[in-house]
Amino acid sequence: MPAEAAPAARCLRIATWNIHAGIGRDRRYDPGRIIAVLQELEADIIALQEVASLAVHGEFLGQVRAALDVHVVVGRTLTRRAADFGNALLSRFPVKEMCNIDLTVGGHEPRGAIDARIDVDGRELRVLSTHLGLRPAERRKQVRRLLGALDTHDAHSPVVLMGDVNEWYLWGRPVRWLHARFRSTPAPATYPAQRPVFALDRIWARPVQYLRAVSVHRSALAHVASDHLPLKAEYSMGVAPRKTSSEKIHDDACQGNV
Repeated sequence: MPAEAAPAARCLRIATWNIHAGIGRDRRYDPGRIIAVLQELEADIIALQEVASLAVHGEFLGQVRAALDVHVVVGRTLTRRAADFGNALLSRFPVKEMCNIDLTVGGHEPRGAIDARIDVDGRELRVLSTHLGLRPAERRKQVRRLLGALDTHDAHSPVVLMGDVNEWYLWGRPVRWLHARFRSTPAPATYPAQRPVFALDRIWARPVQYLRAVSVHRSALAHVASDHLPLKAEYSMGVAPRKTSSEKIHDDACQGNV
């Protein structure tokens, strides 16, 4: 009998964007403008940071869901001024499983990461979406926790980690540790939006050869809608390797955070 044909590679567009709570460089709150830029991206999976009013006034994410026809995963990190605040993950594909990893370091603003398993045409893609802290020591502890969560996962299975890592130095220790796990990836500048100088927003992927064409979205609307520009990439998802006994469901990282 002829060998069964391997599934074709699936090319995805992924993106990450710190939307600054919907407040643009002109200091106006304009969620419609954010949604318009998200439509420009035409991405299959998008990580968002600084999403305001995740639950108290959830109409923003409801509007996003309707406008983009996506599944929405919420990662609340704090409540301020009677409004929820945190991360969100948008996906055109079904989300099979998710949890929120607590990355809060004592004495600092609460932080977290969304850890989601997405069904891409029958193949599983694990996506971690995060927004790290402002202090170097804080980020070092947070990256160690993220790497610990990844230690529960088969080293050959597809993984994307993306978000605002707040690392001002291209070779800060947290970035070096992430490069060591994922290999180095392109890091174009995304901040400040008016004239980007710093590569605060990053995308890492495993296997690294799946990640292609990392670039900044530079539309006229994106330059004013937030203080960050969106970062996007093509992710060519090949045939997923067979799972091994070492791949445990990531309950250890997620326990108590669902």
